[in-house]
Amino acid sequence: MPTYNEIQDYVPSFVPKTCWIADIKAAHGLTTRRAANRADPGSRMHSCPPDKRVALEAAMREVGAL
Repeated sequence: MPTYNEIQDYVPSFVPKTCWIADIKAAHGLTTRRAANRADPGSRMHSCPPDKRVALEAAMREVGAL
């Protein structure tokens, strides 16, 4: 499984935030646990924007994260 930094380096057009990567991984059921310091267990503060999601998911598939 590639690291978040490897995924960020692979995306050519922008630098994705780690919270966007975590949001996409959670949407695909790849998260193993929830952070202990999370403010609201039921929601994300910074979910991945729709205009970045397609490119980020494609990059994550190419590096083997999805």
